Amino acid sequence: MNSLDALYAFSGLAVGILVGLTGVGGGSLMTPILVLLFGIHPATAVGTDLLFAATTKSVGTLVHSAARNIEWRIVGLLAAGSVPATILVLLGLSQFSLSGTSLRILLNIALGIVLLLTAGFLLLASRVQARYAKGIGKLSDRRISQLTFVLGLVMGVLVTLTSVGAGAIGVTILILLHPRISISRVVGSDIAHAVPLTLVAGAGHWWLGSVDWSLLWPLLLGSIPGIVIGSRLAGTIPDGAVRISLAFVLIAVAAKLVL
Repeated sequence: MNSLDALYAFSGLAVGILVGLTGVGGGSLMTPILVLLFGIHPATAVGTDLLFAATTKSVGTLVHSAARNIEWRIVGLLAAGSVPATILVLLGLSQFSLSGTSLRILLNIALGIVLLLTAGFLLLASRVQARYAKGIGKLSDRRISQLTFVLGLVMGVLVTLTSVGAGAIGVTILILLHPRISISRVVGSDIAHAVPLTLVAGAGHWWLGSVDWSLLWPLLLGSIPGIVIGSRLAGTIPDGAVRISLAFVLIAVAAKLVL
């Protein structure tokens, strides 16, 4: 392993620890690191991170499935919206030159906006849930299913463009839409849905030529022990403080990407 690979592995370790601590998807952390610190084109950063997420969340899905923490009906509704949306976004991206300035600008702006949204959900999740829970509780089961499908569609667009959005945003809205389901089952369902979403999106980016395999392996090498370490530390560090700090970091990163 050369020095650059070691830096990639260390980045994977740091992101893995934060993911283990907060549960927030690695895309909101890994993609900006690759773009801003290593100067990797946003399309390559997104494509590589999608396959990175598909690998790690496949393991998470097996764990949650063994613990019976997955609502497969919710997974199906989300995937019914996200997978077609992902394919449409990939077709749109195929119209751009991967090395072109216009695509770089587009993806930087999209990434910055989604990072701001993620920071907002990290800071205001409980307030959003408290404000809208009563109104959503009056909706019919059919309407809830339709909104879950729409959530999947939106997540498909966001994740395919930026590799961000399936963590803080998806889980917060799923808890709001399905309050009778335990948080552990909501998280498990979100992780299970992320597997087909990131696999299809990652395969599409591979088809477009925006996946760097030599970058993927050291990231995985660092992230796997990082997630284990973060999970073990999760009970010893106040979750609220970590989430607030992470939210402000994402705001600063978003400003750097957009401005």
